Amino acid sequence: MLKLSKKTEYALMAVKYIALKPENSCVTAKEISTGYNIPYELLAKILQKLTKKNIVISYQGINGGYSLIRDSKDITLNDVISAVERVQITNCMKENGSKKDCARFDCCQIRNPLSKVQIEIEKVFRKTTINQIL
Repeated sequence: MLKLSKKTEYALMAVKYIALKPENSCVTAKEISTGYNIPYELLAKILQKLTKKNIVISYQGINGGYSLIRDSKDITLNDVISAVERVQITNCMKENGSKKDCARFDCCQIRNPLSKVQIEIEKVFRKTTINQIL
């Protein structure tokens, strides 16, 4: 069964947490970590990735923290997920998958049908917004 990594779960939880706060307010990594019982160090790394992908903005200083760059209705699940990982249902679905990823690459009878499933999953992630999961 398709399963998102803990990093992706934590990224989605963090973005949702921030989205639930009043507009223009900052949330600290410690606040999110404590609120959702997420390891602080791991969350800090995830928030750095979300910052690099322009999903959240980081403010330094005594009143610093994180806030969303865009409205939650304009941030898709795909935006958040792709900031931390690439979701693939099998190893051969990797970008530029090859024989080294799968011993049955040349004779596989399910790769093409599964690629269609992969495309549909990605469509759902691209059309579902953070606002829809609040």
